[in-house]
Amino acid sequence: MSRTPKDPELASRLSRRNVLGVAAGATAATLLSGAAAQATSPQGGTSPGHGHGHGHGKGRAVLPPGRLGIQLYSLRDKVSTLGFAPVFAELEKYGYDEIEFAGYTQGSAGAITLSQLKRLAKDHGLNPIGSHVGYYDDNNPGAYTFAQNLTKVLDEAEALGLKHIGTASGPFRYGSTVDGWKRAAEDFNTYGEAARKRGMKFYQHNHAEEFSFATDKPKLRLYDVLLAETDPDLVYLEMDIYWAFCAQFRFGKRVDGTPAPFNPIDYVLKQPNRYPLFHVKDGTRNDAARDGYDMTDVGDGDIDYKNFLSRVTARTDRGRTYHHWQTEHDNPVESFAFARKSSEHLHSLRESRCGD
Repeated sequence: MSRTPKDPELASRLSRRNVLGVAAGATAATLLSGAAAQATSPQGGTSPGHGHGHGHGKGRAVLPPGRLGIQLYSLRDKVSTLGFAPVFAELEKYGYDEIEFAGYTQGSAGAITLSQLKRLAKDHGLNPIGSHVGYYDDNNPGAYTFAQNLTKVLDEAEALGLKHIGTASGPFRYGSTVDGWKRAAEDFNTYGEAARKRGMKFYQHNHAEEFSFATDKPKLRLYDVLLAETDPDLVYLEMDIYWAFCAQFRFGKRVDGTPAPFNPIDYVLKQPNRYPLFHVKDGTRNDAARDGYDMTDVGDGDIDYKNFLSRVTARTDRGRTYHHWQTEHDNPVESFAFARKSSEHLHSLRESRCGD
């Protein structure tokens, strides 16, 4: 079950909001920054009047119990200076259930073994759910990547008890042609088969560029090639929802200008089993920016997470939900504040009732 945040102030605010049915638009932004979240939804499918993801009412929480995590890359400044222990203590207070690694070292805080790291997470009630590792470095045979050191990568993931082990590297090892992505898909199938033998799932985390078009066949979206050429029983996806919406903005037209619209959630609803993990990252719409959004803390932006989570969890059996939701910000202004307000925002989202 999702834990009530142990931070007294945060727990009190959450409890009060649940009783009063206060919208999440006045959640963490009010608590920590005083910034008002904007009310524009970039995606379709929301009923009129429901707008931005800040649902109100006393409906069921859209966040599945026990499935709130955080990508530790967002807290890399704290991990490198304070160490994992103080970071995990804060995450426990904020009501997190899971963590996703972005490396197993802690900089100036000193050395830590994998067994110590696993125990530390358990002591703070945090389930290590996954880890990001490089895909390849063909110029360095000793690189800690899937291509160069698959056995070591899987050994360490297994030692930590991870159920998922993946990469945030795009499948561009052999270029941006269809054949190049087919070769990358073969690599991923190999890693997926090796991971499955260890009881783990291999996954790939997207950025925006995965949704661009093949250079040799510009009518084909590369992400569709990846999905078609990887074995769904061996290769899974972690959708970074923010980058997927950036891709919707950037690659909604082909190179020749013809329309090629897509909605990120449609990929998930079509194959929900292939998306065990998500990155919950927010952005404020900015049509003048390359990506169409400016990254911001979860709850301060324009991505409709009430709608997104509700639709994904409704597509699956709520009693046996298998999705994991990891908050993330690449460069938060203050990383602990980001983690805290993101938890509060997502915990406070409620499904809309009829007439809301």
